[in-house]
Formats: sequence, structure tokens, C-alpha cells
Amino acid sequence: METSRTQTVLRVMAFAAIVTAWGFNYPFVRIGLEVAPPLWLATLRAATGTAGTALLFLGLPQGETLDRAGKLHALLLGIPNTALFFGLWFSAGASVPPGETSILIYTFPLWVTILSGPVLARKPTSVEWVSVALGFLGVALVTQPWAVSGTATGFGPLVELLLAAVCWGVATVLFKRRFRPGQMPQANGYQLLGGSGALALATFVFEPDAIPVPSPLLIGVVLYMGLIGTALAYTLWFGLLARYHASTLSTYTFLVPVVALAASAVLFREGLDLAQAAGVGLVCVGIYLTGRHAAQGVSEPS
Repeated sequence: METSRTQTVLRVMAFAAIVTAWGFNYPFVRIGLEVAPPLWLATLRAATGTAGTALLFLGLPQGETLDRAGKLHALLLGIPNTALFFGLWFSAGASVPPGETSILIYTFPLWVTILSGPVLARKPTSVEWVSVALGFLGVALVTQPWAVSGTATGFGPLVELLLAAVCWGVATVLFKRRFRPGQMPQANGYQLLGGSGALALATFVFEPDAIPVPSPLLIGVVLYMGLIGTALAYTLWFGLLARYHASTLSTYTFLVPVVALAASAVLFREGLDLAQAAGVGLVCVGIYLTGRHAAQGVSEPS
């Protein structure tokens, strides 16, 4: 019983660290885009995250070693999980407020739940469907797509952010299918390496003459996003993903937009109208339902 309680506390602490680190990524991205082009900033984050993950991996207990095929598959999964995810997000990040950006990105649990059936052979429970539906409805209320047509940016950035969410969801279930729990830490390092390489190639193709000027602000943003928001958070994320259902974990991360919205409200005075506040409330209800469902022992560790 004591061991189980300790594991629960550690799991909660890990999730709190992930949620906080990822939540603050959104205002940091917005700040970084003021001093660096999108693909350059994404590449710098991914490369710094790769280096930080390698250092963390050396200090952690070593899991299973990947064979050549496993390393190749992890490198390739870095394309949707890091390159496309970061690239699409950062490209749209200057046009959409950080809080709204985070909520669009966190539609990814919807895609994880949908894909868990065909990819992981795990049929989502009715409670999971209801919780994700509530979360998605909350997303709609916060972003209010019916009002987008009259804005200067239009639907383009919103579509990019939704595609980024799909890429992350696809990569999450594919990781869960392809790698055993002990292989997850090493696979994470290789996917970051593959994603960094793909982003670097895209950067030199699409932004060859837009090299950012080094500054304390840029360095600080990159170090936070790379070491805290990527290396530490991803290491914790893949450690939990190795032990628990992908759909259950991903639904809990609806808490990240709450952190991002709060940070954006303080830093950028991003406010919410009544409908958007109701949307955030629906997201929280979805989290509660999923947490209660897991606590009753329905979602067992895999």
C-alpha cells in the first residue's frame, strides 16, 4: 500500500512538472517569435532539447537498448512528433494568442482517443469519449471559430495548429504501439534527434537568410523551451507513457491550456469572454471525469 501511495505521489508530481513546463512554453514561444523566425526558433528548441535529453539519459537508469530498426523508427517518428509539430505550431504562433494556441494544440487527446482503437487495439470507454467531447466543445467555445472569418489572420493559423495537434496525436499512439516501456527513454532521444534534423533541413530551405541575432532574450527563451519545456518534460512524459494508457495520459494534459491561459493573461493581458470562460470550465470537467474514471480502476496501466 505504501509503495502504491508513493508511486501515486510521484506520478502526480511528474504530471505537475509536465503541465507547468508545457504550459509556459506557449508564452515563451510568443516571446521568442519576436526575435527569431518560426523555423529557426523551432530548430533551436529541438536541438537544445535533444542535447538536454542526452545529458538526462546518461544520468538515468538505462532501459532496453534499441536495435537498428528501432532507432530508425524512432528517428522517423521524430518527423511528426517534433518537426511537424513544432514547425506548424511556431509558424502559427505569432498570429494566435498563446492561450488560444495552447487550447488548439490540446485537441490532440481527441486524435489519440480516436486512434487508440485501430492502432493500439484498445476501445476507448464511454467516459473517455465524454471527457474528450467536453474538452473539444470547450476548445470550440474558447477559440470561437465562427468569429474567425472577420479577422485579419483568417483560418490559416488555426488549421496549422489543428494539424500540429494531429501530428502529435499520431506520433503518440505510434510510439505506444512500436516501443516497449523500457525502450521509451532511448526512443525519445532518437525521435528528438530525427525531428531536429528535419527541422534544420526545413529551416535552411525556407528561412536561409533569416538567421536570428543572438541576444540574452533569445538565449533565455531557447534554454527554457529546450531544457525545461522539452528535455525534462519529454523525459517525464515518455516515462509515464511507458506505464499508462496513451488516451488517459493525453486527456489529463488538458490542464496545460489552463496554465498557458493564466500565464498569457499575466504576460500579454489575454482575456476571456463569458463563452471562453465556459469553455475552460468544460475542459476542467473533462479532466475531472477522466481522473475519477482512472481512480476507480477502469484505466489500468498498460
